[in-house]
Formats: sequence, C-alpha cells, structure tokens
Amino acid sequence: MSMDTPQPFLPFALPDIGDEEIAEVVDTLRSGWVTTGPKAKRFEADFSEFLGDPGLHSMAVNSATAGLHLALEALGIGPGDEVITTTHTFTATAEVVRYLGADVVLVDIDPATLCIDIAAVEAAITPRTKAVIPVHYAGRAADMQALLALAKQRGLKVVEDAAHALPTTCGGHLVGTLASDATVFSFYANKTITTGEGGMVVTRDAELAKRVKVMRLHGISRDAFDRFTSKVPSWYYEIVAPGFKYNLTDIAAALGLQQLKKARAFQQRRQAIAMQYHQALADLPLTLPPGPEAGDLHSWHLYVVRLGDAVPVTRDLFIERLFAAGIGCSVHYIPLHVQPYWRERYDLQAARFPHSQHAYERLVSLPMYSRMTAADVQRVATAARAALSG
Repeated sequence: MSMDTPQPFLPFALPDIGDEEIAEVVDTLRSGWVTTGPKAKRFEADFSEFLGDPGLHSMAVNSATAGLHLALEALGIGPGDEVITTTHTFTATAEVVRYLGADVVLVDIDPATLCIDIAAVEAAITPRTKAVIPVHYAGRAADMQALLALAKQRGLKVVEDAAHALPTTCGGHLVGTLASDATVFSFYANKTITTGEGGMVVTRDAELAKRVKVMRLHGISRDAFDRFTSKVPSWYYEIVAPGFKYNLTDIAAALGLQQLKKARAFQQRRQAIAMQYHQALADLPLTLPPGPEAGDLHSWHLYVVRLGDAVPVTRDLFIERLFAAGIGCSVHYIPLHVQPYWRERYDLQAARFPHSQHAYERLVSLPMYSRMTAADVQRVATAARAALSG
C-alpha cells in the first residue's frame, strides 16, 4: 500500500540568491575590506544610477529603520514636534520618531489601497506637525501627488517609507525620485532585493545628505573609507555630533550590487505571480490586492488578500489551515493602534481607525517571492480554496 508523500513546506518568503551574489561576497572576503568601503560606495552609485536621476544622493545604511531615523534627525525633528504616519505599518516607521523625542500621530488608511489616507493626514495636522511618513504598502504607491501638494501647502517635510517599493512608480516616476525630502528603502531578507539586513536613504537635498553621512558613523567628520585609503597620513578626524552606528558593510553591499542588477527581473516575476494569483483566486470570497494606478508599476513585495465578511471561517482559522497544508503566510500588519506601547502611550481606540481595523481582522499575506513556481502558486490557491470552506 503506497502513502502519498507530503509536500515540502512552502515558506512565506525566500531570498533569490544566485552564483553572482556568492561570487561577489567571496571577492569581498578575499579583498580584506569587509566593513564599509569600496563596494558600499559602488552600491550607492549604482543605486542612484538605477533610479536614473543625477541629482540624487544615495546613502547605504544597515537598515531602513536606521535610514528613517537618520532622515528625520537630519530634518531637525525633535521634542515638541509631531510626525504623522499610518497605523497600518510595522513599528519601525513610528518608533524612529520616538527615538528623537517627538510624538507620533497615527491616522487611518484608504480602505481600497491600504495606504495612508490623505484626508486623514490633513485632519491630523496641528501647529506642532513637522513631517509626514507615508508608507507604500505592499509595493503599491501611496497617493503621493495629493500628499506632496498638501505638505507643500502646509509647510511639512515628507519622508517616504519605501521599504516595500523597489521598483515602484508613482505618476510614471520611480519612488525615490519624487519631490519628497527623503526616501528610505529596505533590503531586509524578504524584500524585493536583499542585502540580508540593510537600507538606502535617497535625497536631492545636499545638506540633508551631508548630515546623514556624518550621523550614520558616530558623527565623524570624515568618511572612514576615505581616511584609510588616503595616500598621505590621515589618522586625524573630528567628532562633530553624537552620531550613530548605522553604516552598511561591504559584505552586505556585495549582495546588493548583484541583487540590484536583477531588480527589474524580480519585479516582472513577482508581477507574473500576482497575476496568476488574481486568476486562480478570482471566484473566491476574497478581496484581492489592488493593482497600481494606470501606467504605474507595483513592486508586488506582498500579495495581501482579505476574507469577505460572509466567509464561514475566521482569518486565524484560515491561516491555521494553510499552515496545516504546509503553506507559510503572514499578516501585514498588526496595526500600531493594537500594539500595547502605542495603544497605551496615545490612548488609542480601534474605533478611530475603522479601515485599518477592518482590514487587519481579515487580511492574510500569501507567499510571494521571485523563486516561486507556477505550481507553487497553484498549490497556494488550491489550499486557500479548501481553507475557506466551512
């Protein structure tokens, strides 16, 4: 009697690492320069070139969290200030505001896109408001045209949390090249390109860039790489500010150099997976994720479905059934207004964020990564169909 062999576990996300990345990392290890050095500089230059705007400064950091912190610090955010962001995000977006002693003001999302609601931003502005951090949720651009117009009208700084948004476009322009003060990308393990841990701060503002460069490495007045590769004695440096330890290593940058070359191919594969999901799930009682605005590009970092109100199973049971079928998934996000720290500090009630709360109770992020095969996608769809049955 034969037994069916159980299928291997299908994870929620996997990095797409090839021989090119491995060779680049090995080259770095053999070079003797493993911390921030020539490859980090090349990665920064390649990133600006990828975005296609010669006026940009790209600065590699060890996480997007570090990048957001540095951008806000460089903009002068501090005690007494307020920064508006969405409740529907990872805590990093908001916690960096608290690092600086400023206050976070959370607002609800657009129920269609799950991106920050611009009308809610406008309603939340007070005389203390200094900046807004929009999040390009799941890789779809927020309504940046409306947000940038509002920010200009009200004198607010804009720092884009673009952790999900490479390569996303908005109004035909790549995120990172818009008229915001700074944009911060993530290269965490599950992102559209990865350096393991890492991020990039992008800005057109030369003074902001100068401050970020100083503050990302202890407030030192000269770049360590420049000092150590100088042809003349260059041991002297000055500490001009109490900076941080936020530099990206050359080992990580080596990964980034090769991953960036594949970013467009990765996006095309993710888009194909999203389209296959759309087709396979179309007749199920699910709200499928919205595509981009006409003519724009969605990075498809996440594929987030929402269970219909009449579905006979809870979201949690749906996830349990998928796991029982050997399929990993996640929830993006447990909103900040639900989290103890944020809820208690700002006395937040779910009723203030009806769209985020409603989405949270019903949403599931299905597996999405460029190494997925068509058979993998079909397997997820088949399991989702079974999991939704009463």
